[in-house]
Amino acid sequence: MKILKRILFTLLSLILLYFSFTTLMQILAFGPEQLGFKSSFFLGFMINLCVTGIFAFPGFVFPTNKLLPEKYYEIKSPETLIYWYNVLGVKYFRKLLILFFWGKRGNKKRYFDGTKTGLKQLTYQSRQSEFGHMGALMILLIVSFIFLIPGYFLLVLFTLLINLIGNFYPVILQRYHRIRIQRIIAKH
Repeated sequence: MKILKRILFTLLSLILLYFSFTTLMQILAFGPEQLGFKSSFFLGFMINLCVTGIFAFPGFVFPTNKLLPEKYYEIKSPETLIYWYNVLGVKYFRKLLILFFWGKRGNKKRYFDGTKTGLKQLTYQSRQSEFGHMGALMILLIVSFIFLIPGYFLLVLFTLLINLIGNFYPVILQRYHRIRIQRIIAKH
């Protein structure tokens, strides 16, 4: 079953990669004057969803966080991260996630069971999530730049705003979680 799941999630990621690439090519061939407010928002949302999925699906079945060096995951300046966490209002983003998704008890227990081993699992999940969101964040920044060149200003705006909320905030949140986890581990 595990092998089947790996194959299926890899295929889903490849399908999203193909869909994202062909959509990007079609948008560039279309011309910026053809896109209004609603279609720019819709395409910005869909591109974010698909590119994030490209990284998310493999992260559900493979240890993708290992693609980045261990040093990347070290929080070198916790004070700076906490400052930006507060300034950007990531705590409100976290509260919305808890309210609409993570508030269910089953979801919480799947990631942390309250034990010391559970802290290691939570750290692993945090790294997995951060890798997926960081990969999508970077690709979407490149895509936004590509859209900017021919003048898709509304599409760039929506792509960047959705990318900020859908990928940058989760990266900050995962790094913030690891600061808290490291403090708990240090106490015990």
